[in-house]
Amino acid sequence: MSKPIDFYFDFSSPYGYFASTRIDQLAERYGRAVKWHPLLLGVIFKTTGGAPLPAVPLKGDYAFRDFERTARFHDIPYARPELFPLPTQLAARAMLWIEQSQGEAKAVEFAKAVYRAYFADGKKIIDPDVIGPLASAIGIDAGALVDGANGADIKERLRVDIEAAVARGVFGSPFVIVDDEPFWGFDRFDQVEAYLKNGKI
Repeated sequence: MSKPIDFYFDFSSPYGYFASTRIDQLAERYGRAVKWHPLLLGVIFKTTGGAPLPAVPLKGDYAFRDFERTARFHDIPYARPELFPLPTQLAARAMLWIEQSQGEAKAVEFAKAVYRAYFADGKKIIDPDVIGPLASAIGIDAGALVDGANGADIKERLRVDIEAAVARGVFGSPFVIVDDEPFWGFDRFDQVEAYLKNGKI
């Protein structure tokens, strides 16, 4: 059986959001599963020397235009969040806790809900009062989620996962690895599909 596709993302990444709406369908067309990996780009930037796009002169202004254009081109609901970027530790840890306690399918359902809440509905996903109801809507106890996400074991799990991602060469969001072949960016999804179809490019 073919290996799952590894999908790395930060909940504060618009391109990661766009990718999240397409990755599962793309994988399914080629008989693959997807392993979703939440990241914290701020941690990775300490290794790469990178910075959030809005903080980069010229490039930041272009990025805001490109976010909106990309959403229109792919017909993906998008509204520029009032607070962008924002810390995503709570959302990332909450997803890992759900995966550990409820399974991968429920964790992915939660991740998609978080992305929609932030980039389509403008909700501040840094807030437990936002994250909790998103969990409740898919049948997960909000209080247990917040407590679990703040547990020492989940914090350590996220730290270890990010270190493992960096060791694999992951430096941005979205970042997809197919059979050890890395692809950075939503604009590389045509290449991802070509690789899935042909086993090479």
